Amino acid sequence: MNNPVIIFGAKQLGQAAKAILESNEVVIYGFLDDDESLHNKEIGDVLVLGKTEDDGFLKLIGQKCEAFVAYDNNTLRKNTVEMLNKKRKVMPVNAIHKTSWVEASAHLGHGNFINMGVKIGNNAKLKNHCIINSNATIDHAAELGDFVQIGAGSIINTEVIIGDEVFIGAGAVVVSGVKIGKGARVGAGSVVVADVKAGETVFGNPAAKVG
Repeated sequence: MNNPVIIFGAKQLGQAAKAILESNEVVIYGFLDDDESLHNKEIGDVLVLGKTEDDGFLKLIGQKCEAFVAYDNNTLRKNTVEMLNKKRKVMPVNAIHKTSWVEASAHLGHGNFINMGVKIGNNAKLKNHCIINSNATIDHAAELGDFVQIGAGSIINTEVIIGDEVFIGAGAVVVSGVKIGKGARVGAGSVVVADVKAGETVFGNPAAKVG
């Protein structure tokens, strides 16, 4: 990546994205955030420039700068990605920590956040805008949809299929071949041994539906 990056979101996820990009010697041009109390403040020597729809900075994206969207909230992330697609005709770049391991045959879409110590195996597939936290494992031939969040230390075993917008808490284990439907939630530390329907929340060992 030759161009500097503008990070959308200056809070904790944005600061983590800054660290990831800088681990690969990528220059951060600045942050954009709608919290006006952060404007013109420096975060680790990088300035919060202004609001996320400031055309003065947006016009740089796709020409002199790339973009990365760093929000935990999926609705906010979606809206920001759609705005970038519409106004600048671009997709956010991936942020992949230099200490992570991504096999050459793995397929990654756009805008994925992959933190330190993550392992992504042979022929695994991540679509777009996933958040994979530290030391998680995505084993070979596993598939993740859009806007999936995987907690730190979780293990997604081989040939697992995870739908869009699924949340998996820290330290969870999903056994081989399981399918998890869109918008489902898996509690931290759970062991998922059977398919999870769309929108369900499961927890425990073995994981069972709650609520």
